[in-house]
Amino acid sequence: MSPRNLVLLFNVLAVAVVYAWSGWQPSDRAVWWVEMSSVFLVTAILAITFRWFRFSNASYATVSLWLIMHAIGAHYTFEKVPFGLVTDLFAFERNHYDRLAHYVVGLNAFLAAEYLWRRRWVATPLLAAAAGVCLVMAMAAGWEIVEWLYAVADGGQTGQAFLGSQGDPWDAQKDMLADTLGAITAASAFLVTWKTYPGAPDTLGAKSRP
Repeated sequence: MSPRNLVLLFNVLAVAVVYAWSGWQPSDRAVWWVEMSSVFLVTAILAITFRWFRFSNASYATVSLWLIMHAIGAHYTFEKVPFGLVTDLFAFERNHYDRLAHYVVGLNAFLAAEYLWRRRWVATPLLAAAAGVCLVMAMAAGWEIVEWLYAVADGGQTGQAFLGSQGDPWDAQKDMLADTLGAITAASAFLVTWKTYPGAPDTLGAKSRP
């Protein structure tokens, strides 16, 4: 097995192990299902499309980090994730695990930029990076609306746990800012590495670089 495939295999195994752990006696089973629905959807999309378009290991690692962090948050519910060391270190008044998770979500701008560039849907790497940031910002806003609507529809503890505002009236805005900062970080990384993907093949194979 090639080193590239070995890294990908380790990545898949790590995600699978965390998923299994996350589903074992979660803090709130109803919240777990709601939180994991998006995780399972993204996982299914990546698995189904792998045959036709294989991302770089860097992109898979980025999206896997988000999936793992989200699975951890689903297990405990985000406001209850054991994050006391960071909270105490910086004297925070709330658990900021969800903020970190939103920042990691933003890193998926790298995956979006890679896809756009390799498919030649944009003319320059800069446009690919900018489009990746805009896509993340749009998704972040959409997700906050989904959280709000679900919390209102549920009207109970499950909805409040899914919303995860922890009493902060500016929670949605701060979450979107964290997403955006992560996206800018990822876009910057893409602009440094875009030459790794000089062609626009449908898959990464013998004619493409890893």
